[in-house]
Amino acid sequence: MYLYGMQKKRTFQKPVIVISRCIEHDPVRYNGDMISSTEVAAMKPYVTFIPVCPEVEIGLGIPRSSIRIVRTKAGDRLIQPTTNEDLTDRMNTFTEGFISSLPSVDGFILKNKSPTSGISNVNIYPSVGKSAAIEKGPGFFGGRILETFTDYPIEDEGRIRNHRIREHFLTRIFMLADLRNVESVGTMAELARFHSENKLLLMAYSQSRLRELGGIVANSDRKRPDAVLKEYRRALLTATRLPPRYTSHINVLHHSFGYISENLNPDEKAFFIDRIEAYREGRLPLSAVRMILQSWLLTYTSDYLKNQTWFAPYPDGLVILPTEELERGRNMY
Repeated sequence: MYLYGMQKKRTFQKPVIVISRCIEHDPVRYNGDMISSTEVAAMKPYVTFIPVCPEVEIGLGIPRSSIRIVRTKAGDRLIQPTTNEDLTDRMNTFTEGFISSLPSVDGFILKNKSPTSGISNVNIYPSVGKSAAIEKGPGFFGGRILETFTDYPIEDEGRIRNHRIREHFLTRIFMLADLRNVESVGTMAELARFHSENKLLLMAYSQSRLRELGGIVANSDRKRPDAVLKEYRRALLTATRLPPRYTSHINVLHHSFGYISENLNPDEKAFFIDRIEAYREGRLPLSAVRMILQSWLLTYTSDYLKNQTWFAPYPDGLVILPTEELERGRNMY
């Protein structure tokens, strides 16, 4: 799975991501535009995208008059004000059919604030005429995705520009892509391999969740592998729903350091502890401290550490440095 020089370098399964077609794919927005996204463009060599534009799929043209969510006594409706056409039923029918026909996917990147694809902050209006929004919520398509794919990595092209959110999203989609491969093999041995290689990464998310997942892998009730895999997936999605706290990464740094510290001299040990404190205080990013450990692993082999995904949760080609090169560690990770 890995090959870090003398150590291992990780090979990655390709995540399968549903994406709004107007983001870095085709000019299908209501005004005929396409949205440029540096972050999505960088993902293309590493990710299999499934592009979708719900509005085009239900027969609306390019360009087209805008649509909006209107609150009525009968509930929220999807209306095109210029024609007064109610598109709600067509959109719901398409959405259910699309979801039911999807292969196994690892995440979603949807158009922000769209009345169809938005996952939050979509304006809801009291009428089809000119009026101020009375509430905000998800779009018709995006809302159904959120309901169906509970705890999955689901973001929009606006939020994914944030370094911390993008890091969390990428970490999860590559983890889930690997799990999908485990599920295709379908053996307890392959699940044990996956869990072992992700221990440090899961420790960064939650030590209690790591123990829970370990208990599922132990399978003391002797459940069938397919049942264990389903239980593990559900627990993994819950465990990784929120990004790790910077203090959890510090715990992982100390934990990892313990496996090679006996090989280091006092000055090297003091240097590394100082670097951890620099990360804690926001003077150094996590990647810089982690790289020190990786450099030592080239000399001091650790069978436990060498395969850990925490050192390379996603491909190096997807590393986009934050605008401020040194943000506070707690804000970056």
